[in-house]
Amino acid sequence: NDTMSALGRPQDMFSDTAIQLQPIFAQWVQNLHAGAPSVTAPGATTSTSLTWGGGELVAVGGKVALLPIPLGTADFLVHHIHAFTIHVTVLILLKGVLFARSSRLIPDKANLGFRFPCDGPGRGGTCQVSAWDHVFLGLFWMYNSISVVIFHFSWKMQSDVWGTISDQGVVTHITGGNFAQSSITINGWLRDFLWAQASQVIQSYGSSLSAYGLFFLGAHFVWAFSLMFLFSGRGYWQELIESIVWAHNKLKVAPATQPRALSIIQGRAVGVTHYLLGGIATTWAFFLARIIAVG
Repeated sequence: NDTMSALGRPQDMFSDTAIQLQPIFAQWVQNLHAGAPSVTAPGATTSTSLTWGGGELVAVGGKVALLPIPLGTADFLVHHIHAFTIHVTVLILLKGVLFARSSRLIPDKANLGFRFPCDGPGRGGTCQVSAWDHVFLGLFWMYNSISVVIFHFSWKMQSDVWGTISDQGVVTHITGGNFAQSSITINGWLRDFLWAQASQVIQSYGSSLSAYGLFFLGAHFVWAFSLMFLFSGRGYWQELIESIVWAHNKLKVAPATQPRALSIIQGRAVGVTHYLLGGIATTWAFFLARIIAVG
């Protein structure tokens, strides 16, 4: 979709106005529940939720809290992202359970303990196969999976549910129903969700929301700090430290104890901790500043 958009060919994009990929099963489930009171559940007076369908809505003080949620091509695409992240997470957990003590690659894994360093290309490549590595990768992908869920929920609700209702009964949504056309491209997520909705937290300094702006800034740093541990090998840090020690030796101010880089396991532990804490705090500040600002 991003490619077709860049080439100026909207007619070739997957969208509600071009090549449609309607979630017909989800829509069928919605209609089934919406029609239940008069069909499959004749004793019921209303359906179990307004989100299934119908013309009703819940408004408190002129603000819409809930109404029927329309599903279209954009939801079909995003739900496949959910399917992807969940499958990756489950596969990592399954791999961890099946090969916790032994595998064809490393039959003696049980003798190596819960965590052990890898041989790199040795023995056919033995990195990220210890039980600890499966915990690390599982945590990493758990966070990725949940992030997509809360991003989807937040934008979908602001676009198609939450908003205000006038005395004439006209509903105006917070983002004007832009989810269906904007969320079908990666650029749409970056521009119309992350960037557009970050304006409140970015511009919060000097206002009552300034604490969220500081959290947003600080947590971004903590999150970015984690990438230094997750993307670099231990050898890089060891040689970097030794080059610093060499400079100290030249200046005759060398320390008595020789510093050592963190082990691979220690580096990943520090990395995933900062990744999760920084990411969670950044997301928390982003969402709260946004929703408080728009009321």
